[in-house]
Amino acid sequence: MLYTDLLRLWDEEVQAMDAKDWLGALAKLEEISEHTSRTLFNTAAAHLCLGQLDLALKALDMTIAKDERLAVGFFQRSAVMMQVDRLEEALSDCIWAQKHMRGNTVIDYKQLGLRFKLYSWQVLYNAAAVYCRMGQWEQARKVLLSVSQERGGGRGGNIEVALDSITNQEVLAPLLVPEGVVFRPRKQDVEQLKQRDFLGKAKVISSIIPNDDFGGFEPLRMQKPGFYEPKVDGAQDSRYMRMQVPFMARGPGQLTVPGGAMLFLFGEEDRDGMATVIYDGQRGLVPMSLLEPAEVKTTKSKKEKRVPNGIPLPPELKPPTRPKAQFNTSAPPRVRSISDTPPPSYTTATHAPLPASEPPKYTANAASDQNPSSSQGAEEESVVVKVHYTYTVALSVPLDTPYHELKEQIAQKLGQPASHLRLRQKQHGSRVLVPLCGEVEPGGTMQEVAEAGRATLWCQTEDPLANRTILYQMVALYDYAAQGPEDLEFSEGETIDILGEVNEEWLEGHCAGNIGIFPSCFAYRENADISETSQL
Repeated sequence: MLYTDLLRLWDEEVQAMDAKDWLGALAKLEEISEHTSRTLFNTAAAHLCLGQLDLALKALDMTIAKDERLAVGFFQRSAVMMQVDRLEEALSDCIWAQKHMRGNTVIDYKQLGLRFKLYSWQVLYNAAAVYCRMGQWEQARKVLLSVSQERGGGRGGNIEVALDSITNQEVLAPLLVPEGVVFRPRKQDVEQLKQRDFLGKAKVISSIIPNDDFGGFEPLRMQKPGFYEPKVDGAQDSRYMRMQVPFMARGPGQLTVPGGAMLFLFGEEDRDGMATVIYDGQRGLVPMSLLEPAEVKTTKSKKEKRVPNGIPLPPELKPPTRPKAQFNTSAPPRVRSISDTPPPSYTTATHAPLPASEPPKYTANAASDQNPSSSQGAEEESVVVKVHYTYTVALSVPLDTPYHELKEQIAQKLGQPASHLRLRQKQHGSRVLVPLCGEVEPGGTMQEVAEAGRATLWCQTEDPLANRTILYQMVALYDYAAQGPEDLEFSEGETIDILGEVNEEWLEGHCAGNIGIFPSCFAYRENADISETSQL
């Protein structure tokens, strides 16, 4: 049982005892599954208030079993024993209570939560009461005389009155802990049961979302690419405008906006003819005369995915639901490379194009070809091929080198089997990595991809996959870490081959030799016309 639950029930029982609700106190005590000696003592006190001597005696037996040195427990039980005429046991409890007094004249139980002081004379008084019930009047008188010779207060005139009663052979009434006096929990512990709000309620100070009034704590959520339209007054169909001609900022607070760009009209036109707009995540002023209304189509079709160019959409209330991992049994399972080299990651390669200022490199044979006086039998001009792998390598080959020979040389350079390598290139103005045409159609040479004596290729290590068709390709917008064994992990800027569509929010793709599923909102399709029907 938790200590906090014990404290709560204990405190409620004490409050019921203070209100003289004995049955209510017993009901609270019955809910305690693991009693202590103090809660058991309180149980006996409640039974005594109800006149249930047998139940009180049973509770006191368990109290002493929990704490064998609790003098007040023996003192209380001796009084109950006298009331049920178990005199020998009552006298024994008086002896044990006196022994556990340890020679002290008084024990104050206030530190344990009991507002009661047990005096040595009270224990001896009960012993004398037992002797009276046994008919041993002279022994009772000797016990009381020994009490009168002890030092200490609290006796008052009780001993003199008791001696007169014994002289007249009147039975003494036993002493008990007063009614309603029970063990109480510490006040500091009870105060800790109340829940405290140490942090308080969150308040939005600054937000990238206009008119954001959310307050609270919740985890970060993924944002989908798109545009967010802030709240505005008035019922207007759309506040999106298009810039007719380019505008250059000429003053403070103005924005530079290219022609044809779409922006959001955030404020009304002022006296100078300038309007407050939001463009590319920034707010500023542009001339109202250069704006024209723009039609915004809110379609859910996945064919019109584009790169975010404005304020991102606010996070949804819940993330997209994960599909059940059920792949086609005819398709091969996800295969990783068995070589010692880890799967390639060309994140940096896709972001590191060759600088345009780098001069073309030629071999010595190529330099001799540039000499006009060289003979026609000189060796042909060569090209420097830079290959992006997990690291970058460079090699020089003749311009008329076929793709399959180039692939053999690269495989020898990287120490990988040529059948496990795949070469890709980038077309002008595109971020998509497409396979070399020569790998699909034989006969291609390096002269088709070389420019100014150089060429840049990307290489991947992957096991060949059978019966899988690439539907189209997408470019990763963000890094995606796999959440399960069926997920496809990739980095921002990598090219993903789409092998199938699981549902509206998840796709099955291939990247860096791995096959898995991923959320479709983490990538975008650069060109809807890109398709490939070749086998991997």
